[in-house]
Amino acid sequence: MESQVRGGTRWKRFAVVMVPSVAATAAIGVGLAQGALAASFSVSGQSFKVTTDKLVGEGFSQYGALEDGYTLKGDKVKRPVAVSAFKTATITGMCQSVVTPNVPVLGSVSLKLTAGDGGTPVEAQNLYIDVADLQADATFKNIDIGVAAKDATKGPGIAKGEVEQQKANPFGFAQQADEVTLTDVKQTAWATTAGTFKLSGLKMSLSKGVKECY
Repeated sequence: MESQVRGGTRWKRFAVVMVPSVAATAAIGVGLAQGALAASFSVSGQSFKVTTDKLVGEGFSQYGALEDGYTLKGDKVKRPVAVSAFKTATITGMCQSVVTPNVPVLGSVSLKLTAGDGGTPVEAQNLYIDVADLQADATFKNIDIGVAAKDATKGPGIAKGEVEQQKANPFGFAQQADEVTLTDVKQTAWATTAGTFKLSGLKMSLSKGVKECY
């Protein structure tokens, strides 16, 4: 079964793309560019934006959860997110950006990363991402809608520790597919966890002002 959905639909906002957080990726960017490393990324108190030309993922699942986080003032909060997971994924033409506001003297400072542009895509295994908003064209193969999160078998399952911490309801609504292809992706997310993540052709830039991927 194939389900193809274009921008402007619920699928577009609720579907998945797996990418790392910008600030944490910058900190370990050299290691990730040279080889596959385990990685867990988040930007404390901030969301980050991502665009990708194309993402192809195998073993997809998705379920709702509450993400633990902090505001820029340090207050603890919980955010509703769509947790999306892939067993494996390849990403072509990836851009990530995060803006840090109110830096003394400088004002806003933007960090932007690009990878997967030189003919070798970004590669990932066992990826989870907390998605806040997504726009994309999406094609799903052999999709199952409305399964319980605990019964999803095509993806890597509920992220480790989420049930114990009551972030995700194992009996709540979930969906899964053998494969998903996303193109022309624009995404806002809060955090990503990856078993391994390899960034090919990684480039990083810092600039004054607001300069985001979209």
